[in-house]
Amino acid sequence: MFTKIMKRGNRKGPKSEAAEPAAAAAVPGSNVTVNHASRTAVPSSGAAAGAHHLPTSPAGAAPQIESLPLFRDVPVAERQALFLRKLQICAMIFDFSDTLKSAREKEMKRQTLSELVDVVQSSSIRLGESVQDELVRTVAVNIFRCLPPASHENTGSEVTDPEEEDPYLDPAWPHLQLLYELLLRYVISSDTDTKVAKRYIDHSFVLRILDLFESEDPREREYLKTILHRIYGKFMVHRPFIRKAINNIFYRFIFETERHSGIGELLEILGSIINGFALPMKEEHKLFLVRALIPLHKPKPVGMYHQQLSYCIVQFVEKDYKLADTIIRGLLKYWPVTNCQKEVLFLGELEEVLEATQPAEFQRCMVPLFKQISHCLSSSHFQVAERALFLWNNDHIVSLIAQNRSVIFPIIFEALEKNMQGHWNQAVHGLTANVRKMFLDMDSELFEACQLQYVEKEENAKSLEERRESAWRRLEAIAEAKAAGEDMVVAN
Repeated sequence: MFTKIMKRGNRKGPKSEAAEPAAAAAVPGSNVTVNHASRTAVPSSGAAAGAHHLPTSPAGAAPQIESLPLFRDVPVAERQALFLRKLQICAMIFDFSDTLKSAREKEMKRQTLSELVDVVQSSSIRLGESVQDELVRTVAVNIFRCLPPASHENTGSEVTDPEEEDPYLDPAWPHLQLLYELLLRYVISSDTDTKVAKRYIDHSFVLRILDLFESEDPREREYLKTILHRIYGKFMVHRPFIRKAINNIFYRFIFETERHSGIGELLEILGSIINGFALPMKEEHKLFLVRALIPLHKPKPVGMYHQQLSYCIVQFVEKDYKLADTIIRGLLKYWPVTNCQKEVLFLGELEEVLEATQPAEFQRCMVPLFKQISHCLSSSHFQVAERALFLWNNDHIVSLIAQNRSVIFPIIFEALEKNMQGHWNQAVHGLTANVRKMFLDMDSELFEACQLQYVEKEENAKSLEERRESAWRRLEAIAEAKAAGEDMVVAN
């Protein structure tokens, strides 16, 4: 409880001022630079160019907002000009860490934003190019900001499951939500011409949207996910760039930081994108699977996004069944050694992959696969052993095993016998008995052969152990005799 209080107490509120310039690296294949500062969203040149639109006020004084009429109260010809003036009001930045400061102005801005959202949603005003430019600038000025420090930056603690602690909620959310809603309605509007809009929603804008996925506020990440997905769907020209930028986020997360709040949301977007891949699958997409998706099993906090990752992996197998061997071998490469909860997740994902695997691909990887499953069957952690035994509840997997039983039975027979002889958990003992009986019914001759081989192996191991103990006893006797002889020589 004390740690929670310290985390909440140390957290800083969002900053409205522009961030210090951060180290940037060029994105391959484009002339856009990617900002690699982990908690920074840098305002665009477009937003900076539009700074002259912002109303100014004396230093230290609250910005003054003029009262403007409603759209329905002005002639149609004047509504575009009124829309621009309302956007300028919404470009004002307030400090939301103090709820009492500029309360009237904040409420006026909120009401104005709400009205703008309704107008864009209803398409009652056809937005000209200058209005669209100002709309995107206004959104950019508000949402592209310095994010507050993450909890691990304040406390130095490890990344924890978000369900184990209260999520951070941005105090500016009532306004941010309306700004995100305004952007979303603009993107999905049937009146928005992509040939015009792509000048404002460009690569730089997309990169800054991706930077915001590091926000710890789950409500913000949910809006960002929806908006980025809609941009991907509507702006075909941006699709390769978005995929490459997401790849870069994954690479940095896997190989450098292992800290990022929005991996799950990005994977949700990719799940939908993968579902729409055309066949035959491009080599670019297969490389993405091998270089980004499979290595995402490596980081320690994989449990925070494993559900979305597993969905993406299964989508690849369902799209191209020949990828099953590559995926299963990738899972085995990153199989956890000491993390039992992670091992349970892997077994669940493995079952989903095997369910979509064809016999030819199964035969390519079955030997290393069932060597690993054998280790899981004899695990002292009952959840791991239990989850491995549950694989035999799947009819498709049982069918694959039956077709290759001459190879698979000998690999796992020893683990089953050891469970029967001495596993501490009764549930595991019962499930093992069921699997063992299934094997016996499937091929009694092979079962007896495996049993004889196991008994012979146990007898050989016992004989070897006896010879080892006998050798040690002889060595001890020789050492004792030698020590006794040396004592006699000293005594004489």
